[in-house]
Amino acid sequence: SGFGYQSVGFGATTDGVYMPGPAGTGGIALTSAWGIRGAFNHNWDPYWSTSLFGSYSAVRYDGGANDNLLGAGTTSAKGAYCAAFNASHPGQALAGNATGAYTCNPDFNVSQLGVVTRWTPVKNLTFSGEVQWFHLDQKMSGSSVFTASSPKPAALYEFKDQNTVLLQLRAQRNF
Repeated sequence: SGFGYQSVGFGATTDGVYMPGPAGTGGIALTSAWGIRGAFNHNWDPYWSTSLFGSYSAVRYDGGANDNLLGAGTTSAKGAYCAAFNASHPGQALAGNATGAYTCNPDFNVSQLGVVTRWTPVKNLTFSGEVQWFHLDQKMSGSSVFTASSPKPAALYEFKDQNTVLLQLRAQRNF
């Protein structure tokens, strides 16, 4: 829809980010995450049931994306992540400089919503159909050139939120 070959979204889940070397603290900066999940199941009769389910999660990296670019050394999880990303994808905008190709922010949210219907015609045999929507609300902005990775070519990709829909049909027999 914009200026890139296609779009890409980032959502890396880590417990912490290690900051080695003279520019880093040598420690581990922890990330934080929280989430909520829920489901409701309705048994229509002894043979049919339907479940509605969903979740929302958020992952946050502490600090500023540019702490590593301003000469202060890497002191935060966000700074260490963005320094590593900038090493392979030059063009990160500096604080107060909007001319960079992208703004680094590894924070993200994930949402899921789905419904599954099951039919159990006889004991221990279930047929089910499921539809699920998955949404990645990523916080990177701008665009960057990525090297080729099968089957995608090396090209300029725009950072954007991503959506996926899943349809799954299943037959399950328990013994």
